[in-house]
Amino acid sequence: MPGHICRRLPGMDQAYQKILSYTTLWISGPAMVVCLRGLWRYRNYLIIFLTPLLILPLPLIVDGPEASCGFVIILMALYWCTECMPLAVTGLLPVILFPMMGIMESSEVCIQYMKDSNMLFVGGLLVAIAVEYWNLHKRIALRVLLIVGVRPALLMMGFMGTTAFLSMWISNTASTAMMLPIANAVLKQLCDTEAHAEEREMDLMAIRGAGTGTGVPKGQENQAFEMGDKENSITIDDEGAAKYTKDVKPRENGVKLEPEPEVEESLEARERRLKREAKYLNLDKGMSLSVCYAASIGGTATLTGTTPNLILKGQVDELFPGNGDIINFASWFGFSFPNMVLMLIISWLWLLFMYLGCNMKKSFGCGMNKDGDKEAYGVMKNEYKKLGSMCFAEGCVLVLFVLLILLWFTREPGFMPGWATVLFNKDRPYVTDGTVAILMSTLFFVIPSQLPRCGGYSEDGKPLKAPPTLLNWDVVQEKMPWNILLLLGGGFALARGSEVSGLSQWLGESLAPLQSIPPFAISFLLCLLTATFTECSSNVATTTLFLPILASMAVAIKLHPLYVMLPCTICASLAFMLPVATPPNAIAFSYGNLKVMDMAKAGFVLNIVGVITINIALNTWGAAIFNLNTFPDWANVTTIHTP
Repeated sequence: MPGHICRRLPGMDQAYQKILSYTTLWISGPAMVVCLRGLWRYRNYLIIFLTPLLILPLPLIVDGPEASCGFVIILMALYWCTECMPLAVTGLLPVILFPMMGIMESSEVCIQYMKDSNMLFVGGLLVAIAVEYWNLHKRIALRVLLIVGVRPALLMMGFMGTTAFLSMWISNTASTAMMLPIANAVLKQLCDTEAHAEEREMDLMAIRGAGTGTGVPKGQENQAFEMGDKENSITIDDEGAAKYTKDVKPRENGVKLEPEPEVEESLEARERRLKREAKYLNLDKGMSLSVCYAASIGGTATLTGTTPNLILKGQVDELFPGNGDIINFASWFGFSFPNMVLMLIISWLWLLFMYLGCNMKKSFGCGMNKDGDKEAYGVMKNEYKKLGSMCFAEGCVLVLFVLLILLWFTREPGFMPGWATVLFNKDRPYVTDGTVAILMSTLFFVIPSQLPRCGGYSEDGKPLKAPPTLLNWDVVQEKMPWNILLLLGGGFALARGSEVSGLSQWLGESLAPLQSIPPFAISFLLCLLTATFTECSSNVATTTLFLPILASMAVAIKLHPLYVMLPCTICASLAFMLPVATPPNAIAFSYGNLKVMDMAKAGFVLNIVGVITINIALNTWGAAIFNLNTFPDWANVTTIHTP
């Protein structure tokens, strides 16, 4: 019977061949394109559902909590890299998966989402929000630029220095978004002024008969000549003096006439225009890159400057509880600030070489005409005048900001007992940088934004109301990036889960053969790996994934944990090559004057330079500050104590 069923019918082969050929054409034709486009549109859903199924054999085949924790880490890493879900939502996965897989209790997992480092982050952001809300950052920026001037090289240095300083205290994105429009306005004014000067020169030459090939008869007088941009004109009065005016057109009996036909642009004028446009296009590219790069570099200088810095502090405190507060505001600043200055100077020189060349006269403007400089300087001066005089609220914000920095520096300076040690931390470290940040940021909700006055009436005759405080919760709710708190908590939960499950110990034992490699080579290679990885992933996700592994490796090979964790954390912020690597890069790219190749060429060199300078800093003053040449007792973690 089966033989009868499988018997081939007449004509079956020909029909089969036809069906096969039609199917092949359909698959290779437009339908295939439509199918692929549909899959691409639903790629996030495919990643969300297929990824857990593909890596599910890991905990099923390998028994033990280590494999289960590895499953969670791999899943979160892929979700973070592809961003198929919001980063903050991915950061919440340990709350679901760790209890279900028997790794940690839910109460223990949830504690990781509100640690001391999170409070430091909140306090620092509240101060930054107050600075932005009262435009103090813009006043500081314009004041510095007015001091520096508008010569190309000095202007770039001024923008880079100002952006880096602001990024130390407020978000890199906010400082870039504020500085780029100012830079574009100044450059536009410089370009327009130079164009007007050239037009005046060409027209005067034409009027006096010196402009061969300009299309204007020699000796022509008492006329208004329309320029190519229809906005500028030269008028010759009865005394033969040339007068430059704007938007002037011929008149007859007070009636404005239609403009004369445009004079064809001469070859010399066209060459001048193209040369000028090319020069300012290059300068515009260099200025845009300088601002976004300076924002990323400046954020590395302070502990609250960018999120990876706080992740490092949180991970070190979590993995090595007895570290003696080795990472605090003062110690971080002592290591990172000189490195930031060094990187900033090298970046400035590199961008000058790329976009202004080696011509010192052209770069620094020595001996050049100052008319254009004065007009561009006037743009910045007018912007500064719009801010008016410093009000009471700005003064209060500035005082609180300076006081916060002083309290951070003097809490535990390292070379002498700090105020916190003398007053509060005699037995245990009760007061931390997070305590100081929350204290000072709370004052923004207490201090009034105007000087209180007793009595008085408003314009409509009603008694004056009490003035609002420096900050209100509506402003904070609008500007506070709450998603970062969940992202930080997810990273701390992963680190704790790696400890409790024994995954950290297993990784450390697996990486033990690296002990034969010189430490400086390990650090350099890991920095290159981190700098490459962070170009395609967020710096927060990069540090969250890498730091627990690096800590395990350092303990296994008896190397100071900060010797690998510290440089890799800073390298995670040095994403210079791609527009999607960081928000500052994306903002600079959105202005439309940059190409991906422009950013890649400039950023590739700066990535290498950044890795080199960080490793130089690590093996010089970094070794002295953190005592990196010895393996500390607090890092000698052999067992994990779980509550």
